Amino acid sequence: MSDDQLCLAVCSGAGCHSAGAPLVREAIEAAAHGTLRVKGSGCLGLCARGPLVLAQPTGAIYEGVTAESAPSIVAHALGRAAEVPPPVLPADMPFFARQHKIVLSDMGAVDPERIEDYLAVGGYEALRRALHEMTPQQVIDELTRSGLRGRGGAGYPTAVKWGLVARAQAAQKYVICNGDEGDPGAFMDRCVMDGDPHRVLEGMAIAGYAVGASQGYVYVRGEYPLAVQRLQRAIHQAERQGVLGARILDTPFQFRVDLRIGAGAYVCGEETALIASIEGGRGTPRARPPYPASHGLWGQPTLINNVETFANVPPIVRNGGDWYAAIGTEKSRGTKVFALAGKVANTGIVEVPFGIPLREIVYDLGGGVPDGRAFKAVQTGGPSGGCIPADYLDVPLDYESLSRLGAIVGSGGMIVMDDTSCMVDVARYFLEFSMIESCGKCVPCRAGTVQAFRLIDRMTHGQAVEGDLDQLERLCTYIQQASLCGLGQNAPNPVFSTLRYFRDEYTAHVRDRVCPAGVCPMRPEEHTA
Repeated sequence: MSDDQLCLAVCSGAGCHSAGAPLVREAIEAAAHGTLRVKGSGCLGLCARGPLVLAQPTGAIYEGVTAESAPSIVAHALGRAAEVPPPVLPADMPFFARQHKIVLSDMGAVDPERIEDYLAVGGYEALRRALHEMTPQQVIDELTRSGLRGRGGAGYPTAVKWGLVARAQAAQKYVICNGDEGDPGAFMDRCVMDGDPHRVLEGMAIAGYAVGASQGYVYVRGEYPLAVQRLQRAIHQAERQGVLGARILDTPFQFRVDLRIGAGAYVCGEETALIASIEGGRGTPRARPPYPASHGLWGQPTLINNVETFANVPPIVRNGGDWYAAIGTEKSRGTKVFALAGKVANTGIVEVPFGIPLREIVYDLGGGVPDGRAFKAVQTGGPSGGCIPADYLDVPLDYESLSRLGAIVGSGGMIVMDDTSCMVDVARYFLEFSMIESCGKCVPCRAGTVQAFRLIDRMTHGQAVEGDLDQLERLCTYIQQASLCGLGQNAPNPVFSTLRYFRDEYTAHVRDRVCPAGVCPMRPEEHTA
């Protein structure tokens, strides 16, 4: 292999970027003196070890790279002796070897700021195939065969939603990509948007063709400036390349994409609130029906999917729905991207097939719980999700199995907790998040979350009285049944799941006024009846 075949790809995902990746890239370019190619790449996944640098085509991944270590990285990549051999992550490390990458497949190969890199790995070929070889209905049929379900949390069949919009009669239709990722500890969509933006745009364009839409919007929260910057650049590049805009790939099809920046309201992840925000109004949900498929943006039929859903579309069109359906389980097809966070050694982004046991994610890919602590629970689905205890670590990860456990797949947040975590405090944290993020439109959510939070807050301070636990359960049931949108309906989920599996901790807080984990600031002397 000659030197000019070598390439060092510096991870430019938001995690490595904030840890100094731009300076690392400058230092590597200076040390290389043109002996090898240096470029950026999408997120390489193992955020805990960043900044990361991937050597191509050898596959070696250098961890914890600094500007000072750049010369040794270059020397090692070129096969020369380095003064200090750099630390290299093994390719057979379970974190990498146990993944099944579809959405993240091009993260090491594609510079997110260069459309040429995306084209080199087959980018926009799926769009070309759809426009030149398939009818809109055939595209939807391929999605039907794939079994793809929406990756935003609800798991609704993607092809069904596309079919509803396609059959709607209107002169104008819209496609919206929901990039308003707000779950604490979740950064899957950010990873895809700032690491492989053209894949998202290609998925949206295919969707526009399938449903008959000519305008698309990517709604991104303002806390993701890197994603905003790279998406904007990608849109301009795609327009110049003729894969967005008018007469795409020499066909009559036209599709334009614009960005809309959200102000960080969690409720705007709900599709009707998101639509209101794009329209320039306050981001609050509305009662459904009518659904956006028939009455969405500016009253027109609108398709809304999240980032990961659109990122799955190009490989499905390219390889066929049957190929995708062969991965995963009978009712949960394909793969899912998760953000591993919390008390786990390998924090970062992973993509795994549905059906994989939770234990394998936590212990093999995640590297287990650090410092010799015992695993206690894993929280999936963010504020809308639930906590799963150690007894269920061997349960296969899919929509149905997690639902039976009182949890959800959600958008893909996965927070691991060890035996130092207090589950009452965990429920308190997520309930407080939902309370703060409530838009206030409906009373059950606006007032109910406040009262539920006050009850659980009293428990964590040793100030609860007999009957508070029963009152908390009743109140959470009312919130769940009467709230207008998913934020309120799912806000009690962390309370319900922790009560289901860790009721003894609640009892200790209420009756004994003791926090078994020693986390809560128990001050029973401040109690007033």
